[in-house]
Amino acid sequence: MSDKVRLDGYLEVPPDRAATVTQALPDHIALTRAEPGCLAFDVTPSPSEPNRFLVSEVFADRVAFEAHQARAKASAWAEVTAGLPRHYTIRVEP
Repeated sequence: MSDKVRLDGYLEVPPDRAATVTQALPDHIALTRAEPGCLAFDVTPSPSEPNRFLVSEVFADRVAFEAHQARAKASAWAEVTAGLPRHYTIRVEP
């Protein structure tokens, strides 16, 4: 059995881009959750930091995670969030 890949962290969204990011988010979440090997995917506004979206992802294995990364980089979400600071930790779990 392959090891799961977990990504946790956050995306910093300045106030002038918050509405655009929030509008694009439901499609990004739906597309990601429909990907083969996606076990969990959540992006939610931080309850304590107004310009931050918390990100939590779990993929069944490295192949699924890398496929997600490739799809996301070529998506409308990538265009909407281009240049925004991302702070993520990626780890492999049994």
